[in-house]
Amino acid sequence: MKILVTGATGYIGKRLIPLLLNDGHSIVCTVRDKNRVPKNFINDKKISIVEIDFLKPETFKNIPKDIDTAYYLIHSMSNSTTEFHTLEEKCAQNFKKYVETTTVEQVIYLSGITNDTKLSKHLLSRKNVEKRLTSDNYALTTFKAGIIVGSGSSSFEIIRDLVEKLPFMVTPKWLDTKTQPIAIRDVLTFLQRAIGKKQLYNKSFDIFGPEILTYKQMLLEFAEIRGLKRYIITIPLMTPKLSSYWLYFVTSTSYKLAASLVNSMGIEIIGKPSNIYKQLKVQPISYREAVENAFVKIKQNSIVSSWKDSFISSALESDLHKHINVPTYGCYTDKEQRTIKDINYSLEKIWSIGGENGWYYATFLWKLRGYLDKFFGGIGLRRGRTHPTELNNGDSLDFWRVIYVNKEAKKLLLYAEMKLPGEAWLEFKIENNILYQTATFRPQGIAGRLYWYTVTPFHWFVFNGMISKLAKSP
Repeated sequence: MKILVTGATGYIGKRLIPLLLNDGHSIVCTVRDKNRVPKNFINDKKISIVEIDFLKPETFKNIPKDIDTAYYLIHSMSNSTTEFHTLEEKCAQNFKKYVETTTVEQVIYLSGITNDTKLSKHLLSRKNVEKRLTSDNYALTTFKAGIIVGSGSSSFEIIRDLVEKLPFMVTPKWLDTKTQPIAIRDVLTFLQRAIGKKQLYNKSFDIFGPEILTYKQMLLEFAEIRGLKRYIITIPLMTPKLSSYWLYFVTSTSYKLAASLVNSMGIEIIGKPSNIYKQLKVQPISYREAVENAFVKIKQNSIVSSWKDSFISSALESDLHKHINVPTYGCYTDKEQRTIKDINYSLEKIWSIGGENGWYYATFLWKLRGYLDKFFGGIGLRRGRTHPTELNNGDSLDFWRVIYVNKEAKKLLLYAEMKLPGEAWLEFKIENNILYQTATFRPQGIAGRLYWYTVTPFHWFVFNGMISKLAKSP
């Protein structure tokens, strides 16, 4: 079959596509920015990449008409505007209008469980998107998932942050809310096996794990799995805003995502039983097994996708390609260069920068900058990196975003996502055995200029030390 996958660079899409390829399907990936497509997708002959924006119907023209099945995996919990639900519905409407002109027989949509009488704005938006996608021209199959647990998922990483950093927690009352977590493996199995199943056409199914747990129980069981003793007290005094700040300062999540999660976590996510498990022969695994499987992937450095690499974790809301051309006019720069003897060694150090490896010099200053960024509403350093030695366009790297990475060209370009009165880039490039390291800052107004002059002494100290470490032979 020829299958259209929207949200192809997202957490679910990156994991689903290899499964579909293994089943012998050919894939059409729709993305907003081709620069974010993984290399293994670009090099696969069974995958075609189409760059479109679902808010702009005029960009749909390159989607082929001979589609058999389509996956709708587009959603956002990060949009800071109050109109995100309107934008999501518009995307769904535009998708539906175009897909109705193709030969598509089935659309498969991944949503969230929406059985509670009071829904958060994001869960209500998920429900409304399902209505928008309903059509007389094709069959819609909707899977409504509970909290998804897997390596790199936002739920898993937030719980991990809380458990591993806080021996004692004073928490909001919503930690007593009941939910039914489901392993990412099971979600993918449902999505994969639903293709062409006519008994699933024009139907909606809740998918969830075998246990009903509170968020508090999830935290404590996570701690038990990790061999940690943790104490949790819930109090009713925390408002949603305070709860959002609590999540934001303790975990690696952005404030926007924290606020969205808090609004949803006060709602019970309990699924309605159905025969979908028998129909697709899925036996959901327990929460404990899902967590244990996630850590196996982490230890093997085989995390396929992470929420941290999506723009949910970012302050950056525009396309990557808009930042590839580093400006020169009206900018301040710090340029360093060193002659290197072992190119491959230096390249490996550059490609391993950040995360647990740190920034090789004056680590305490980098951490201090991260704490300050978090304090003023930025993302800080807690995102780290998904893989310790590999980088792809669009990956998060502490408080940077990978804009361009090419090991053959020996070039890495990062764009700053920390709170700044301006824009910043950091570039590493090797030419003729010389390592060039360039920090560029485009200030906004007087505040931007004052900021640059204030941090210039620290830049001289940090950047000189960093390039010396990168150029040093083993």
